[in-house]
Amino acid sequence: MLVTVGIVAAGTALRVCPRGAVMWKSDGAVVKADYLIQGGGAVGMAFADQLFSDTDATMVIVDRHDRPGGHWNEAYPFVRLHQPASYYGVGSRPLGTGSIDQTGLNAGFHELASGHEVVAHFDAVLRHRFLPSGRVTFLSSSDVDDDGVVTSLLSGARCRVEYGRFVDATHSRMQVPATTPPAYAVADDVTCVPVGRLPAVAARFDHFTVVGAGKTGMDACVWLLQQGADPEQIRWIVPRDSWVLRRGNFQPGAEHFARFCRSLADQVTAVVECDGIDDLFRRLEAADELARVDPSVTPGAYHCAILSDGELAELRRITDVVRLGRVRSIDRDQLELERGTIAARADSCYIDCSAAGIPSRPSKPIFDGDRITLQWVRTCQPTFSAAFIGHVEGSFDDEDEKNRLCRPIEPPTVPLDWLRMLAVQLDNRRAIDAYPQLQAWLTGTRLDPFWKTARERLGADEEATAHFQRYLANAGSARARLDELLASRDG
Repeated sequence: MLVTVGIVAAGTALRVCPRGAVMWKSDGAVVKADYLIQGGGAVGMAFADQLFSDTDATMVIVDRHDRPGGHWNEAYPFVRLHQPASYYGVGSRPLGTGSIDQTGLNAGFHELASGHEVVAHFDAVLRHRFLPSGRVTFLSSSDVDDDGVVTSLLSGARCRVEYGRFVDATHSRMQVPATTPPAYAVADDVTCVPVGRLPAVAARFDHFTVVGAGKTGMDACVWLLQQGADPEQIRWIVPRDSWVLRRGNFQPGAEHFARFCRSLADQVTAVVECDGIDDLFRRLEAADELARVDPSVTPGAYHCAILSDGELAELRRITDVVRLGRVRSIDRDQLELERGTIAARADSCYIDCSAAGIPSRPSKPIFDGDRITLQWVRTCQPTFSAAFIGHVEGSFDDEDEKNRLCRPIEPPTVPLDWLRMLAVQLDNRRAIDAYPQLQAWLTGTRLDPFWKTARERLGADEEATAHFQRYLANAGSARARLDELLASRDG
C-alpha cells in the first residue's frame, strides 16, 4: 500500500516504498519543509525525533542508505554498542529491554544493543512515528546539496526541497572499514578483508593479523578469542595504544548511581589536585576512570572507547603486539610499518580495522543563520547531543543564546582531548543550570543516564550525595585548572 507523505508541488506526489523509504514519482518535484536534514544516521534521527516531539515542524530527511541508521547499516556482524543501550538512540522510543546481562564479558552491566537492534530501532521510529504523521519525508538512496537539490543515487532523478533551515547531520564524517579501503598497499597473494568479513572467513585460517587498535580492532581481537582462537594465533598491529573508559562508571539506575556520582567527582578532583597532565592521567587511572590494555605502555590516543573488565582481560591475553606505527604495505612474507619492517606469516588472514571512526574535524557554531551543524555537546554522547540540540532549537529563538547553551565538543584523538572535552562540557553544564526548563528536560529524557535518577536519589542515597557534593565543590576550580593545564602543554 502506498501512502502519500510530505508537501509536494502540484501534479507530483511522494510515495512510501514497502521498506519505508520515500521516492518521487516524477523528476523535478518540489518538496516544502521547515527543516531539510542531511543524514538519517543516529544523530540526524535523534535530532529529528526531539524536534518532532517539541514542535509541529515538517522535515525532509535525506540519506544515502535505503533506510535510517547511517554507518550502522555497514557495521560488522558482531558489533555492539559499548555504552548501555538504555541511553542511546532517540528519546521517544526505548532501545533494548533495560535488562542486566547475566553472562559474558558484560555480565552485571546493562545490555549492549547489537548493530541489528540499533538499525531496527531507527527503522521503527521512521515507520511507526515519522511517516504516519505526514510531517516527515524520508528520501532514501539519495544525496542532497546545500541548495536543497536531492539526487537519487539509483535513477539520477532530482527533486528540490524548499526549506526553512538546513541541518547537517554528517559533520562527523564517520569512517568504517566496510566503506573505507585501507590506506596501505596489499599484495595480490595476501588475504586482507574488512572486519565485517571476519565471521565468514575465519574458519579457513589458523592465524590472524588484526590491523588497527581502535574499538573496532579491540572488538575483532575479543571476537576471535571468544570464538576459541588461541592468543598465539593472533598478531595485533597497534599504531598507538589508547586510553579507554571503564564501563562500570556509565551504568544507569539507582543501583549504580553512587558509582556514577563518584566518577563525576573523581574526574574533577583529579584535575584540581594533579601536579600536571601526566600526574592527572595517573590519578584518573588509579581512580578507575581510565584504563590501558598494557599498563607498561603510555597511550598516545584516546577515542572514547568503553570496555568492561572482562574485555580488558581478554585483550591482555594477546602477547604478539606490534607497536611500530601504521602499516604501509603488506606482502606475503613481510609487513612494512612506519618504524620498521618485520617478518609475516604467509598464511595469516589480515583483518582491516584501520578506518578512523570519527575523524578529527574542526568544530563550528552549531547554529548559524538558516544552518544547523550537529556536533557533540556532551563528551562521547552523540545521540544525547543531537536530541539536546533539537530541544534547544525547538525551545529558543535567539541564536546567540542557543550557541551559548550548545558549545560544540570536538571528538577526541589524543589523550589531551580528554581535558579539552571536559572543559567544554563543564561550560555547557554551567550554562544549562540557569534554565529550569532545560533541567526539567534533562530529568525527563531517557538519553541522560544521570539526572532522572539524581532527582530520585540525591538526598536519599548518602554515598551518592556525598560524592555529588564533592563534584559540586570542585567543578568550578577544575574548570579553571583545565585552562592552566592546557596552556602548559600548548605552550
